[in-house]
Amino acid sequence: MEAYVKPRYSKDGSEALFNDLRKEVYEYVKQARPRYDFTIRFKAIFFPVLYVSVYACALLFGNNEVLLYFCYFLLGIILVTVFLNVIHDAVHSTIFKSRRLNDAYIYLFDLMGANSFIWKLRHVRFHHNYPNVNGWDTDIEQSDLFRVFPDGNYLSFHKFQHIYLPLLYPFYLANWLFVRDFKDFFNKKRTARKLVNIPAIEYVKLFSFKILFLFLMIVLPKMMLDISWGTIVIAFVIMLFTASCFSLLVLLSPHANIHSQFPTVDKDTLPDSWMMHMMKTTNDITNDNWFIRFFMGCFNYHVAHHLFPNVNHVYYPAITSMVKEYSMKHRLPYRQFSLWSSLRNHYLLLKHNRQPENIFEETM
Repeated sequence: MEAYVKPRYSKDGSEALFNDLRKEVYEYVKQARPRYDFTIRFKAIFFPVLYVSVYACALLFGNNEVLLYFCYFLLGIILVTVFLNVIHDAVHSTIFKSRRLNDAYIYLFDLMGANSFIWKLRHVRFHHNYPNVNGWDTDIEQSDLFRVFPDGNYLSFHKFQHIYLPLLYPFYLANWLFVRDFKDFFNKKRTARKLVNIPAIEYVKLFSFKILFLFLMIVLPKMMLDISWGTIVIAFVIMLFTASCFSLLVLLSPHANIHSQFPTVDKDTLPDSWMMHMMKTTNDITNDNWFIRFFMGCFNYHVAHHLFPNVNHVYYPAITSMVKEYSMKHRLPYRQFSLWSSLRNHYLLLKHNRQPENIFEETM
């Protein structure tokens, strides 16, 4: 890690299995594309328009405090749906054929407060290449308050993390927008900062969009409505808390739980092949219905997403069926849990990692 040599995946013979699966998946996507193109384009328009519409309602009718608070509550929920259905797919270039159009769409994230440049690095370059690898998975890398990696640095207060972290989770988005983004830009110890030379223009964008976001969410409503600063700040906090709680249902489930492995690098080499690593560090959620598929971007099909990140989420239900079939046939470590079980497994991970020793060494 000191020389910043990227970890390599081992060769275990599963590459041929994945090549066969990949051919089958890409053939399916090719055949199904005409049927799903409209859905992909519709979502790309519908969710941002829905977000703007609710924001406009807040500006028009926000003199009624109850209605203002309700609009900001909805904005928190819709922010997450925009992220899951549009921004997340745009960052993987799966909405439009043109990379430029996908990259332009990602600026929606900046308008909603998060820095798209640093998140793309965290998510695509590091998380998707090295999920659950300490020092490389920057999506899981949070703060010293959270010891998620069994081999992570241990601090004395971690013994209480299963108690205080659930209480801090409602502040997750506020931390992301106003702390974490800035740390990744300015803290030289952060993975993204160590491994990437950030262009000067990105620093300008960082501050410009943060200021614009605060202006749109707090200052402009205060200027247009007959309300106090306290009222609009409360509405803003409601939005952040709602988005935090809603998004964590999605983000905590697939990786950070007691049944997922956290492989360590041995002489710049990981213990498994790329495919086996993805399956051992990722799980699906069994809960499935029309609401989850349409409004939550098929987040429950996370294994398919990690195996085929360059495929839009609308294809994941069918792809997951193929993955399950291959897993049963070739005894691959495919896992799925209910949402409640997955959240419980995350809590158990917090409890186990409150100890300084790595209890996973003997069991995994």
